Amino acid sequence: MAIKEDQARFRDIIRGRIKENFKKYVTHGEMVGKRENDFVKIPVPSIDIPRFKYGSKQRGGVGQGQGQPGDQIDGEPGEGGAGEAGNNEGQHSLEAEVSMDELADILGEELELPRIEPKGKPRQDAEKNKYSGIAPVGPQGLRHFKHSYKRALKRYISSGTYTPDVPVIVPIRHDMRYRSFKVKTTPQANAVVIYMMDVSGSMGEEQKEIVRLESFWINTWLKKHYKGLETRFIIHDATAKEVDEKTFFSTSESGGTLISSAYKLCQEMIEQDYPVNDWNIYPFHFSDGDNWSGEDTRLCLKMLKDFFIPNTNMFGYGQVESKYGSGQFLKDLEREFPDEDNLVMSKIESRDKILDSIKDFLGKGK
Repeated sequence: MAIKEDQARFRDIIRGRIKENFKKYVTHGEMVGKRENDFVKIPVPSIDIPRFKYGSKQRGGVGQGQGQPGDQIDGEPGEGGAGEAGNNEGQHSLEAEVSMDELADILGEELELPRIEPKGKPRQDAEKNKYSGIAPVGPQGLRHFKHSYKRALKRYISSGTYTPDVPVIVPIRHDMRYRSFKVKTTPQANAVVIYMMDVSGSMGEEQKEIVRLESFWINTWLKKHYKGLETRFIIHDATAKEVDEKTFFSTSESGGTLISSAYKLCQEMIEQDYPVNDWNIYPFHFSDGDNWSGEDTRLCLKMLKDFFIPNTNMFGYGQVESKYGSGQFLKDLEREFPDEDNLVMSKIESRDKILDSIKDFLGKGK
């Protein structure tokens, strides 16, 4: 019981430390690069317990007589702190494992995020028969010959009737064994996040890092509500293609920008793999706001109006500040969709605005 209480206290300390430094963890990404399955590792400074160190009796010095600030103590350097390098250990940090669910809870508390109300089926369950055991009874089609033979052989040997020269083994009903199964219900993913990012030359490393950090926290919150969340990634300049997560955050191109190329590929993905009546769909597009032409922008606006807004839980557009980008696309969206609830727009001027942007995207509980 004491151990469990200590563990609970330790979890509370870790949780408190994360909340105290939450903005730092969000904007500097100490946790993002230390993901392992459903856990992340968080560096936490170790805490040393104060302790007294006793010297020899009958010795003068501070604590036993007169003394002034800066006086030497047992041969230690005096005022100024100068001295030779020591050979003692320095201050260390430990890494505490925290589950993604815990991080989501902290994110929700800090940003006061409402719970998501899934559309369609809140959960899709798949039943699967798993043959995981052996039983003494069962249908003939599930006879396990190896186990049955072993039991018959043991019976022959134990009764002394086994003859190596004539190794004939005849199983009887008592020897027969059958495969047995259990019905296992597995929750299936019924939500998908599709990230799209402009990777033209105007989107530099800092802009991509902002997108990387923001997408980590968006995923963390959505996974809290959809176990088994699927994630897809699209990069685009003048053309679009699907990539893995690592490529998504490391690719750099230098061509022009046609935003509609990403929207077309995203729509194809949804129509092919994610029936809109059964799936909760979250497309997010990140760009610096430059597009090749007004004609392509008009095409994007039409696709949003005709397909994405009616068929997704929410379409998120995040415009990352760049000294090379015009930022015009956000203005066009605001003018075309001033009051559209399913289209959420966010301007991300720097890392310090990531938390505000996450609140923009997730604050409606879509």
